[in-house]
Amino acid sequence: MNQHQAAVLVDWRGAEGPPLPGVAVSSRAGACARAALPTDAPPAAVAAALRAQGAPAVLVHGVPAVLVHGVPAPQGGGTLHWLDSTHARGWVRATGTTTDAITLARAWSDLRGRGYVAADAALLAFDALPLLSWGDEPPQPMPAASAQDPQGMGIYAIVDSVPGLVQVLDAGVRTVQLRVKQPRDADAAWHAALRQAIAGSIAAARHHGARLIINDHWRVAAELGADAVHLGQEDLLALGDAGRAELRATGMALGISSHAVWELCRARALASAYVACGPVWPTTTKDMPWRPQGLDNLAWWVRVAGVPVVAIGGILEVAQVRQTARAGADGVCVLRGLGSEPKRTVPALQEAFRLGRAERAAAAPAPARPHPTLESRE
Repeated sequence: MNQHQAAVLVDWRGAEGPPLPGVAVSSRAGACARAALPTDAPPAAVAAALRAQGAPAVLVHGVPAVLVHGVPAPQGGGTLHWLDSTHARGWVRATGTTTDAITLARAWSDLRGRGYVAADAALLAFDALPLLSWGDEPPQPMPAASAQDPQGMGIYAIVDSVPGLVQVLDAGVRTVQLRVKQPRDADAAWHAALRQAIAGSIAAARHHGARLIINDHWRVAAELGADAVHLGQEDLLALGDAGRAELRATGMALGISSHAVWELCRARALASAYVACGPVWPTTTKDMPWRPQGLDNLAWWVRVAGVPVVAIGGILEVAQVRQTARAGADGVCVLRGLGSEPKRTVPALQEAFRLGRAERAAAAPAPARPHPTLESRE
C-alpha cells in the first residue's frame, strides 16, 4: 500500500474521525467541502470527486436508502453504503449487524495494511460479507438459500464442441459446460454453426439426463431452450442493469466467475445458481493477473458464498479433485485433465470427488479471511 494515498471513509451522518494508516475518516460536510460540492450532493458524486483528487478508494458509510433515488427503495430499505475504488464501484448492502463508521474504518485500515486492494479490504471490513451492486441500482437482500443436491455437481467438464460434449457424457459426466469462444471475425456462417452446436448440446444433455451450462451466448441459449448459462464478470458488467434484468427474466440458472472478494460480493447480489472460485492453482488456460486461490481461499468461498461453489483453475490430477471436494467445492471444473479419452479418465476423477466429499467433515476449518488474490498497488 502506498502510504501517501489514503482511502477515504465518509461518515454520511457522523463527524470527522481520527486519522488512521491508509484511511482518512471524514464527515459528510468535510467531504463535500474537500470535493467542492454542496452538502446535498449525491454520495456517488462526492466519492467521484474525491477519487479525482487522488483517493484510491472512497466508502460513503450510512446512506439512508431513501436518498438513493430520492424515493423509498422498493425492497430492503434501511441503510446503504457507496463504494468507489480502482477495482469496484457500486452500492454495498450489509448482511450482518450494523457496523459503525469508526469501527469499519479501523478494520479497513488494518486490512489495507495486510496487502488487500482497497475494494476487497473495504468489503472484508464488514462483520459479514456484504452484497455489492453491479451498477447504480442497489442490490436487493439475498434470497434464502435453496436446497442443494447432496451429491453435488461433481465433475464439471468444460468442452468446446458437441463431439467433445458427447464424449464426456458417454463417460458418465453429468455436469458439462459448452464453451465456444467467438472470434473477432465471426460471420453469419459462424453464428449458424454456434446455434447448431448449442441445439445439439441441449439435445445430447437431455438424452443423458445431464446438466448443461452454456458459456457466454445467453441470448441464443435462451432462444433454444437451455436451462443454464455461465458468464464472466466483465460480460455481466457490460450488459448494464437492463441487460442483466433481461438475462434474469429468461429464467435460466446463472453461474458466475469470481476471483476476488469484490467479485464474490457482486455474484451474490445476482442470486446466482453457483459461483466459480478460481484459479485454485496456477493455470495456463487463461492469462490472468490473479494469484492462485489455493485450498484455503476455496474453503473460505464455500463458507461465505451462500450458494454452491465450483472450483476451477489448474485442476489436472485426481489428487487435486479430491482436495477441492474435501475443501467443500460442490463441483470441480476439469478441462485438460479430461485427456483425449474421457472414458479412461472420468471414473477416477469421479471417485476422487466422492472420496473428497466424504472427507469434508474432517477437513481443516476455513480461515477467518481469504488471502489477497491481487497485488495492491494503490
